[in-house]
Amino acid sequence: MNKEELTAQLKVIIKPYTTNTDAYENFTEDTDFIKDLNINSANLVDIILDIEETFDIVIENTDMERMLDVKTSVVIIETKLAAK
Repeated sequence: MNKEELTAQLKVIIKPYTTNTDAYENFTEDTDFIKDLNINSANLVDIILDIEETFDIVIENTDMERMLDVKTSVVIIETKLAAK
């Protein structure tokens, strides 16, 4: 799975949790989950769980704390998938 496919899949996962539709429509690798998409910390945990389930990976707490934007999240997912 390439970076574009991962980003597209991540966008699908995030959709139910965002309240800012304008920012969601302009979703890029620089999109910040909290600042741009207005996703709260409880929903961030739900997103992480959805990511783990979708990609069949385990995300440690240290990685979870860094997953605040699209770019970092994609890098972490890519790393986890490569290690499988």
